[in-house]
Amino acid sequence: MPQAISPLGFKQAPSFEQIWEPLQTILPMAPPLESGCNRELLMDFEHQLKALIFFHLEEHSSGLHLIQTLQEDEYARDIIAPPGGIKKSTFFEAINSRGLEQLMFVFKALREKAAGVIPKQYENLGDLVSIDGSLIDACLSMFWADYRKGAKKAKVHFGLDINRSIPRKIFLTDGNGGERPFVSLILDPGQTGIMDRGYQDHQHFDSWQEEEKHFVCRIKANTKKTCLQAYHVDPDSIVFYDAKVRLGQAGQSQTQIPLRLDGYYVEDRKFWVATDRFDLTAEEIALIYQLRWEVEKFFAWWKRHLRVYHLIARSEYGLMVQIMSGLITYLLLSIYCHEQHGEKVSIKRVRELRNKIKNEIARMDTDASGKTTGASAGTDPPYAFF
Repeated sequence: MPQAISPLGFKQAPSFEQIWEPLQTILPMAPPLESGCNRELLMDFEHQLKALIFFHLEEHSSGLHLIQTLQEDEYARDIIAPPGGIKKSTFFEAINSRGLEQLMFVFKALREKAAGVIPKQYENLGDLVSIDGSLIDACLSMFWADYRKGAKKAKVHFGLDINRSIPRKIFLTDGNGGERPFVSLILDPGQTGIMDRGYQDHQHFDSWQEEEKHFVCRIKANTKKTCLQAYHVDPDSIVFYDAKVRLGQAGQSQTQIPLRLDGYYVEDRKFWVATDRFDLTAEEIALIYQLRWEVEKFFAWWKRHLRVYHLIARSEYGLMVQIMSGLITYLLLSIYCHEQHGEKVSIKRVRELRNKIKNEIARMDTDASGKTTGASAGTDPPYAFF
């Protein structure tokens, strides 16, 4: 079981205070968390959020692991858990029935704060959002998470702000939830969604243009193409095709609004990409599609290092609470890594942060006479770090 820093250390450790600081101005504005009955809440929203962030930062293996830490660890018991302590029933009741409205408010406000702090990396290419879906393994008792016989899965539909490498919007469905309808919900007018060929749909290509929501979407190589106007292609470029076209079979699935189709090589592989962005070069369109893989990298890092998919809730509501808290934790790390290092989030910087907090607390354990206790004295430390 992970140990934790002492209450005194938490209150005075500058590094941890820097992580939590962006929430200081957001939490007072969050909608109040009210009890659904006459009983007073045993866990308010701030303690619920602290516990969830603590779960992700400490990489706990389960909800029960977190509960044990909140009950037995000095730091977690005094700073993270509610004043009266925490029981298993209280914690899981809160996770599965309360706090989602407040978490969504905090996520939106924190996302806007992060967007105002972190500079755009590809500003010349526009407001780019990589869109993808990710399956979450569920247990059979999660009856709402339909996937196939003998298997249950949930699916998150996700948009990543490519310019700042931060999450933008997220939706949760069962594992069979269609992905294409969520594009319009994730994108705002003027933004460009970057999608793989699973999102190819000619009717949606038309409707996205009508909504003034741009797209760069890979399509299947055998898609019917009707060329309306061919554009010049540099023979030395990776691009081998650039034209205004209609896609699909006439009279059946053909697009009604013309769009642009680019073809380019990556080594010996051909990629066909449909877009409504006529303001960029074909090479820039190819670059935008290559940036789609940033969302895959995000999912891999987020799941591995913040334990987002280690289920502590089985209800749809509770799973969304867990996911939102994981996104908030990532945003806090994004702001911290940018302000302190001018970098994106990385496990190197997260580990460095943990060690920095540990060293700050170790220095505080030195008493006025210069003697040390805990780790500084060569014994088992009364604290650890996260």
